[in-house]
Amino acid sequence: MAATLLDGNALLENVKDDLRTRIKALGEKGITPGLGTILVGDDPPSHAYVRLKREDSAEIGVRSIHTELPAEVSQEELLAVIRRYNDDPDVDAFILQVPLPDHLDAESALLAIDPDKDADGLHPVNLGKLVMGVRDSPRPCTPLGIQALLVMYNVPIEGQHVVIIGRGLTIGRPLANLLSLKEEHANATVTVCHTGTHFLPQYTKEADIIVAAAGRPSIVTPDMGAARRGCDRRRL
Repeated sequence: MAATLLDGNALLENVKDDLRTRIKALGEKGITPGLGTILVGDDPPSHAYVRLKREDSAEIGVRSIHTELPAEVSQEELLAVIRRYNDDPDVDAFILQVPLPDHLDAESALLAIDPDKDADGLHPVNLGKLVMGVRDSPRPCTPLGIQALLVMYNVPIEGQHVVIIGRGLTIGRPLANLLSLKEEHANATVTVCHTGTHFLPQYTKEADIIVAAAGRPSIVTPDMGAARRGCDRRRL
């Protein structure tokens, strides 16, 4: 069976078009949404990610509020910036870019974020609401994007067996909760594997959808899927 490339760029343009319309409507009411970003240190992927967020914000009409801190910043200095963003009415939501330098406590920094301003949806309050299936709270961005990509390409999720390779806080764990919820575009049977899973292919061969999110390139190889005939297998 020929593979289908699920083009994330096409989804991105659809999302941007929708946001432009909504932001324009807010602008007519005198409201300009503000997205804050906090970047610590000189990690190249983190700098690239934050730069793209700021560029996207400018493109769709969102105010970008950015703070860049040196790698040697203290925990208290970082927490002071987070408190300032929590209290700033111009910041509707913000992102603390991780990973942080080793001497900083990322857990306490994430806990300090106001759950209502948690753009990544990773605060324990918002993760707890995700587990409960509460809809009116921020949901983790990357898992939500994966779900939206599957929906865009009409990939069935309800009743399917999804195997997620990865148990990280940003993708694996929240994605498993999201796709197993009893709601539209979810309601799947989910198996969570990881780099320590023995006999990984025995799980992937039984999957209808495989999501590789373990931070290891090429962890899924061609011989690890399509054990059952007639299945429309998709890999992310």
